[in-house]
Amino acid sequence: MRNSILLVILVFLFSCEKNDTNDILPNISVNVTIDLNLPQYINLQTPTGWAETSGGLRGILVLNTGLTPLYKAYERACPNNDCSSPMIFDGSLKMKCSCDNSEYSIIDGSPQTAGNLHFAREYRVNQINPSTINITNF
Repeated sequence: MRNSILLVILVFLFSCEKNDTNDILPNISVNVTIDLNLPQYINLQTPTGWAETSGGLRGILVLNTGLTPLYKAYERACPNNDCSSPMIFDGSLKMKCSCDNSEYSIIDGSPQTAGNLHFAREYRVNQINPSTINITNF
């Protein structure tokens, strides 16, 4: 009886994983370093500031959260289709895929449109020093 209860608990725990796989997007190496003092990235020095940079599949959106972790970075390629246009961000709380109008949260990349299963791909951001960040997927 005790083993049965343990088995049920283990099955329940492993079935509650967040669905953040991106089956449609190919895996590519990302390693981008950003100097926050450059004019195109100056907005990243303030909370809620954001900027776009090259890298990834369709570019990368970088955000200053004002919280910990301070920076977040998302792939601009739409995770649920093979749209050739990058997702757009207008400073609101969502990124939007122009091909099907699907939306994704900038807080955690979660899909905000019914029927979409995949999260926006989030990259790791490491702050090297006060004026330099590095974005990777490894």
